[in-house]
Amino acid sequence: MPDFPVIRARGVHKSYPEGDGRHTVIRGLDLDIHAGEIVAILGRSGSGKTTLLNLIGAMDRPSAGSIHFGGRDMSDWSDAERTLFRRRRLGFVFQAFNLLPTLTVWENVALPLELNARPLDDQVSRLLDSLGLAGVGDRFPDQISGGEQQRAAIARAVVHQPDLIIADEPTGNLDLESGREVIGLFEACVRGAGAALVMATHSREMSGSADRVLELREGSLMPVNA
Repeated sequence: MPDFPVIRARGVHKSYPEGDGRHTVIRGLDLDIHAGEIVAILGRSGSGKTTLLNLIGAMDRPSAGSIHFGGRDMSDWSDAERTLFRRRRLGFVFQAFNLLPTLTVWENVALPLELNARPLDDQVSRLLDSLGLAGVGDRFPDQISGGEQQRAAIARAVVHQPDLIIADEPTGNLDLESGREVIGLFEACVRGAGAALVMATHSREMSGSADRVLELREGSLMPVNA
């Protein structure tokens, strides 16, 4: 089989209505992300980093250009196919955590396994323990700290061993030690399981762990020299 990148974006544009015209956020962007690779995306606030992650994660569609996953053009997929793709193949870490308030921490982390009809066994508990959350598994999100919510969101993103992890400021609410633990978890998922990670970050620790660091500037990606 051809060795396709996990993600290949070519000539991607994204614009939104603004007043009497349109505001272009992404313009002519190209990007390849390979299995086993960590890619960090830098950029000032409002530069379009979250928009780019949403496009890569099939949560939004480009205004022009193409985004392929494993050699398949996602623009041809129905909404149902895109939903199934996100559920089975992707792991998301959102800035706002997006933990379900009516589920316990353990249930939130287990949700991707349940949605994909995967066995739960003790995988969830092991993951919670590795992130220092063993004592809060039976609590609800509003009963734990912001840092604990962030770690729970990260555990939920990786528990089903996705092909691609998409993270928006994944260590933004963590102290230095917890951030390093998260970096180690991401590296284990990527290096050990052959997944790929693309993340928007301002953290020097996180960008320092990346294979490539790119800056989103004026809608295009530019390499950042080490």
